[in-house]
Parts: sequence; structure tokens; C-alpha cells
Amino acid sequence: MSETYDVVVVGAGPAGYVCAIRAAQLGLRTACVESGSYEGGLGGTCLNWGCIPAKALLESAALAHNLRHHGARMGVKPVEVEYDFPAAVKRSRIITRKLTAGVKYLLGKNKVDILQGRGRLAGAGRVAVESDGETREVATRNVVFATGSVMNTFPGFELDGEKVIGSREALGLQQLPAKMAIVGAGFVGVEFADVFNAFGVDVTLIEALDTLVPFEDPDIGKALERSFRKRGIRNLTNTRVKHLDRDSSPMVLTVVNPDGSETAEETDLVLMAVGRRPVTENLGLEKNGVAVEDGFIRIDDWCRTNQPGVYAIGDVAGQPMLAHVGSHEGIVAAEHIAGVAKHPMTYGNIPSVGYCHPEVASIGMSVAQAEEAGHEVVTGKYPLGAHGRALTAESADGFVKVVADAKYGELLGVHMIGHNVSELVAEVGMARELEATLDEIVRHAHAHPSMAEAVMEAAFAALGRSIHM
Repeated sequence: MSETYDVVVVGAGPAGYVCAIRAAQLGLRTACVESGSYEGGLGGTCLNWGCIPAKALLESAALAHNLRHHGARMGVKPVEVEYDFPAAVKRSRIITRKLTAGVKYLLGKNKVDILQGRGRLAGAGRVAVESDGETREVATRNVVFATGSVMNTFPGFELDGEKVIGSREALGLQQLPAKMAIVGAGFVGVEFADVFNAFGVDVTLIEALDTLVPFEDPDIGKALERSFRKRGIRNLTNTRVKHLDRDSSPMVLTVVNPDGSETAEETDLVLMAVGRRPVTENLGLEKNGVAVEDGFIRIDDWCRTNQPGVYAIGDVAGQPMLAHVGSHEGIVAAEHIAGVAKHPMTYGNIPSVGYCHPEVASIGMSVAQAEEAGHEVVTGKYPLGAHGRALTAESADGFVKVVADAKYGELLGVHMIGHNVSELVAEVGMARELEATLDEIVRHAHAHPSMAEAVMEAAFAALGRSIHM
């Protein structure tokens, strides 16, 4: 082993490449191992087959939806408009390639060595890199696992890439079905329902829990259901999938309804959006004593495992499985390795965003969580139906709901659904980081007209001083 590193990062997704760059900036000799496997490549799943191409398609979907439903009202009559989904896919791949090249450039700029292959822990201070049937070992003082996650499914609904697909295949479809069933109505499910509905597919969204986006505030899930229903998307909540007949044409999907009865649904394509599982297989973890729990590598608040010099970040390290969490963990891990860490990871102020239309965003505590934590709670809810900026965007569905401590006015959480609310969550996150109160939020003159005013209006409502309600 002629090569010796301070840090070897296994995986080059949004957790891994950020960690590698930060480590190199801190003067550590750093390598990043990337296999370029099924969902990989520089930038990982997020950049190649997840966040970025999905959001590109959602922008195309927004344009298609607005032309079809709002164009004439807005003075742009859609005459002879052609909806070309393969062109939208092509655009998304161009954006992905540009950003992937950017990651490669940044790694090179910061003198991070890229080791092509699949990495595994080969013993204390050693990483084996397998590529094209050959294995080489490199020595390192620290190893950071950032191997991410892959799509999940369950028996009877295995992905075959043609009739039953996951998000990766959905992002590259060249021919759209007439009917599609999407199983799972978390953020991935509702985003794809948005995209394919906008391009003319008859979409049925199936969720086993009570509402769409079931881990958000229930009012948000109900509001999203109403908005989707107006667009013609069928929402089957409290509904389980039982069996799929792949041999019939169209396929027949048997679902179990809330009352226990069964219904046969015809569909041309099934998209599974039932979560992801961490990639921990064949990494040499258990063999080298690294603790794995429920499939995830167990870490502390500095992203350390139970073994000295071994760290884990991103999806492989547990919930919440979000790209921005992985990137932040990467910085914390790199700075801890370099001995300059200023703060450990905290997970109570992580934004959660769904980029469907209307968008969904939340941060902090729900009412139930705040009460469970011992707070006397006050809430304020501001509907967007009369909000100037939302009306000008022809997107007045939704609301902003704030949760605050009744005694001191401290902002505890915000839950939003509406136009561009993904951009509002940063203000709320910073406010919570600084322990801002409702009074401090309303003291700030928000730009008019802007969506950000909705946060101020909700704060006014929580104070009992509503202006525009």
C-alpha cells in the first residue's frame, strides 16, 4: 500500500463529495471512492437519478399544467401546444450532466483523488477498492461511509423495469402510459403524480396511511388531496395494494379499501414509491465490528461509528434520509476529523420539502410534538386564498401554519403548503436557529408583494393580531 490518506470517503453523493471537499479544504489528504453503480456516479442518486432530474421534470410539469389550465386566463392562449415528455427528460439529463461535471471539477480543484470502484473496509486503517475484477488497498487514518440508499419494494411488486418501475426508470420514460398507479404518497409519490398528470397520464395515487404526505401535518395532506383532486388525480388513502396481475393487459391491481373490501384497478404501469433502504451490503462493516442497526450504520452526533476512525454520513446513517442532511453531516464529519469541529449534528431544525404543486414544506415541531415536549401552544394559520402574490401566480391553494410557545412566543414549528413555499422554509429555519419569537418575525417588514409575507401573516394570526384575515 504505497498510498496513504488522511480520509477516504466511500461514496460521492451529496454527503460524500461535500465531506471530501471540506476535508481537503482543511489540509487533509483525501480520496473519494465511487463505483458509478446502478444509481450512482459522481453526485450520487440525488444528482443523477433523484432530486435534480425530478425537479427539472417538475418545472416542465408546472409549465404544462399552467398552459393547459391557466394560460388563457393569464393572457397566453395555448394554441397548438405539443406536450413532449421525452424532450423534458432530455432536458433533465442535460442539467444532470452539467452538475455531475461540476462535482468532478470541484473534487479536482480541491485535489481530492477519485478512486473508481466499490469500496469496503478491509481492516483497521485500510480500504479495499474493487474495480473490473481487480482489488487494491489504500491506507487511511479515517474512513467515511457515504454509500447512500436504493429504492425499496415488497413481495409481489418487485421492480422489472417495464411494468413495475421505481423512480429511476420513471425519470427516463420515453413513452407515457395511458394509466399509471403510484404506490406510496410520500414526497416521491406525489411529485411523480404531479409530473405525469401534467403530461396527460391518468394517475391513481395509493397510500396505506390516512393522508397524502402522511408524515406532514394532517391539514397539509388534506389540502394536497383537494388540490390534486381538482387536477383529476385520484387519491386512494387508507388503501393497501394486495396483488398485481402483470400478465393481463391492462394489468389488474387489487387494492384493499378502508372498509376491508377489495377493488380491481386497471393500470398500464405501476410506479413504486415506498421508500428507500440503506446500502450497507458488502462494505466489511460487521466483519470489522462496525455497529449496524435496522440496516443503518449507527453513529453519534459527530457522525462517528463505534469503531475509531470510522464515520458514516447520509442515507446510510439513518433518518432523515435527505440530501441536505447528508451534506451537513459530511461537513461535521470532515471538521471533526480535522479537529476544528464547532458543533455536532442536531436534527430538530431540518427542513422537509416536497416539490409537487402546490409545494409542501415544514420545519420544527407539530402541535402534538410541541405539547408532548411540555409547551403550552399557540397556533396561527394564514390561508393563501386571498394572498396577493399567490393570486398573481394563479396558485392560491394552501396555507402557512405556525406553532409557537404561548408564554414566550418562541417559534416552534411551521407547516406550509402553497406556491414556492420551498423558498420560505429557510427564513423559518434561521428564525428557529436564533430562537426568534413571533414578535420578532412581525417586527420585520417583509417585502410586498411576496410569498414570504405569508409567514408574517401567520405569525400575526398566532398573536391574535391578524391584518389580512
